[in-house]
Amino acid sequence: MHEEAALRRRQGFSGPRWTGATLDARAPNGDLWVMPLPRSRLFLLAILLFALLLPPVQTHADESPPAVRIGVLAFLGDDASGQAWFPLLDHLQHRLPGYRFSLVQLNHDGLERAVTAGELEFVITNPGHYVELEARHGASLVLTLDRGDAPAAERALGSVVIAPRQRASLRELPDLRGQRLAVVGKEGFGGYQLVWRELLAAGLEPERDLAGLLTLGLPMDRVLAAVERGDADAGVLRACVLEQQPDWQTRFRVVGARSEPGFPCVTSTRLYPDWPFARLRGTPPALGRELALALLAMDRQRDGLAWAVPADYQSVHALFRELQIGPYKDLQPPTVMMLAERYWPWVAGFALLVVAWVLYTVHVERLVDTRTAALRAVIEERQQLAADMRASQERADHLARLSVLGELSGTLAHELNQPLATIANYAGSLIRRLDGHRLTDDAVREAAGEMATQAERAADILARIRGFSRKRRMPRAAVSPREMVDEAVALFRGMLGGAPRIDIASALPPGLAVEMDALQIQQVLLNLLKNGYDASRSLPAERQALALRLEQADDLLLITVRDHGSGMDDETRRQLFEPFFTTKPEGLGLGLAICRSIAEAHGGHLTAAPAADGFGSEFTLSLPLNASGRDAHA
Repeated sequence: MHEEAALRRRQGFSGPRWTGATLDARAPNGDLWVMPLPRSRLFLLAILLFALLLPPVQTHADESPPAVRIGVLAFLGDDASGQAWFPLLDHLQHRLPGYRFSLVQLNHDGLERAVTAGELEFVITNPGHYVELEARHGASLVLTLDRGDAPAAERALGSVVIAPRQRASLRELPDLRGQRLAVVGKEGFGGYQLVWRELLAAGLEPERDLAGLLTLGLPMDRVLAAVERGDADAGVLRACVLEQQPDWQTRFRVVGARSEPGFPCVTSTRLYPDWPFARLRGTPPALGRELALALLAMDRQRDGLAWAVPADYQSVHALFRELQIGPYKDLQPPTVMMLAERYWPWVAGFALLVVAWVLYTVHVERLVDTRTAALRAVIEERQQLAADMRASQERADHLARLSVLGELSGTLAHELNQPLATIANYAGSLIRRLDGHRLTDDAVREAAGEMATQAERAADILARIRGFSRKRRMPRAAVSPREMVDEAVALFRGMLGGAPRIDIASALPPGLAVEMDALQIQQVLLNLLKNGYDASRSLPAERQALALRLEQADDLLLITVRDHGSGMDDETRRQLFEPFFTTKPEGLGLGLAICRSIAEAHGGHLTAAPAADGFGSEFTLSLPLNASGRDAHA
């Protein structure tokens, strides 16, 4: 048989060729003639002449046979897998000489990458991996491996769980609870998934109930070594791999052994179909049929391998459905990791959006903080400026009040002299009566009463002056306009000896109260009364009288001070409220300007107009009665 195989592999030559023991020549129809070398030279010459007369076969050196790449899952390692599948490669090369076949031995992940990249035409792999390739890449079943020693092609593959021989406590699969289990990988069909199903049937969840899964990768010899070294308490092998180990009965024990009639190897799991030969999407169906016919011609006795018609792989689908893996992974209750793995582009996009939003938010927050700090600084600066302006206004008001007092201080002594002189006269009279022994109780009572009255008068004058001149900011409160006006008039009369007549007329409803700073409004009225007195004191007595009128117009309180002086021209009236404008030689020009600012600070106005009858001027202070606009200029 080996000589025949050697002769088959020489079919690339045309024309006669010496081999030492045989002579090869290709006939015109392409058949290879192989004949023993004769001893007779005459006969040899005749053969040579015959061969020379044959027409030469045209070869095309530039055309090579199409390549057919067959991917193989190397579960035993490259060397062992190559020896196992070499008869298949030799058989295909002989049966289909028009193709150039090659075996590509890969592990599970490498085989998956090669299929995804379109680098293979066919695959030979375990049943579980085939079901995954069928679902993901459209692989189609061609044939199923027939080992001949299994009961049927549908019941030819299982897994066995082994433990060191000395671990007598590990007999059944439930005994693996809390133990370390060595496997080639979670994607391994015979190396883990078959045992996984049996563990679940025995009530064990590997991820939960085992001490750990030691993933060692291919080849499976690593599992044997890990169990023998004690790195693992037990390990998973594909069925029939254990029997290839020398003296395995003395080195290992089988955990959870099952009885499977007709199956030649020990197993811990149910049996499943054998390895498939599958065509990948993109491979011509005609090529698949050619290979199927060629493989069906393999003989186990002659070639060491045999193939059968496709087996039923529904048991593999049932396994995957129960484990919820492979094509049935979506049956698992979705977890966060599963959803992240399934929708990772969306998750990544959402994560990028979140990161961008966070960065944008941080950027906006920094801008807001920066602008808020700048705005806060501006507000504080404005508040400080307003406070400075208020302080300046208060100082100006105080100076204005002092100015009014200064202008009225000339008559203050006269006003105080009257009560003091009266007190002195009554005191002297009491002394004289006492010396003359004419002092009676009635005289003492009369003198004491008059002295007390005059003292109260003097004290009242001083209290009003002291309160008016005090440097303080009065709070605003609801005040009766008539009472406030009466106090201002009394203060004016008390500070001015020979004060003119002041007529007060009020058209306000009883009980009316207006929110104001009474001291500031009195300051305005004193200024207006003093200006009216100055404008008319050189006139006859009947024109020195002043008039003060209180009335309500809509939502305004109107307080009008009228004099009977000579009046003002239009130019004077236009500049009247400007700071530092004055018609008095000794004046500063601040009184009316400060009065207007006080009125505006209360939300009101101060205006000047000629009197209606043509004599003198009228100054009108308007203040709001309601709350709106009260603090508009505060």
